[in-house]
Amino acid sequence: MRGLDFSSWQGLLTTLAGLALITVIGVGIRLLVMQTVQERRARENSQINERLRTLIAAYKVLGGSFTGALEVDPRHLRDLRDLRVQARETGADGVDEGSDRPRRIRDAVEAALSDIILLGTDEQVRLAAQAAHDLAAGRPIHTDALVVSLRDFIRSVLDLEPVPSSLSIPRQGPARPAASKGKGEGAKGEGRQGGGAGMGAAGLGAGAGMGAGAAIEPDRDPPR
Repeated sequence: MRGLDFSSWQGLLTTLAGLALITVIGVGIRLLVMQTVQERRARENSQINERLRTLIAAYKVLGGSFTGALEVDPRHLRDLRDLRVQARETGADGVDEGSDRPRRIRDAVEAALSDIILLGTDEQVRLAAQAAHDLAAGRPIHTDALVVSLRDFIRSVLDLEPVPSSLSIPRQGPARPAASKGKGEGAKGEGRQGGGAGMGAAGLGAGAGMGAGAAIEPDRDPPR
């Protein structure tokens, strides 16, 4: 307060202007710091949300089934084709000729493992890397341990209570992909399109016939 001058109007105005300038500078610095902190927090929240969304999607793929065959078949499409050819040559039975569900399940599991290796915790990355090595080596894998790790991590990040240790949960395996549309629906669609085209052609033909009939009708003599 020693530098303030209230002895004259000029000194008072100068003092007030200096105080206002200092206040504006202080408020601007505060707003800049707050905006920087908010942008950093929003960026961190966006990264956390994207990570959670990816890991939840991987959890649904790897642990979406409680029944049936819970192991992942590592064979590729070419392996299945070779197996079918050998079965036909040897006359063996029990070979699935048309279902490509194991291959689609393996593709979905491989994509989920890749996401976990990118965004998972240390334990999850180790489990996913081990599963990827087993798939590459042609060995069937189970994903139940990785599913449990994902479930515990997601619940802890969302501030949910952990699953009680006394609760028995069946082993979880990869979700079964939805069946693709059969040829029957496509045939029905083509039939509907063909019927529409036939009706349009019939309408054009009828219109052309009426026009031709009008053209060949003789002119009548006007009444006298």
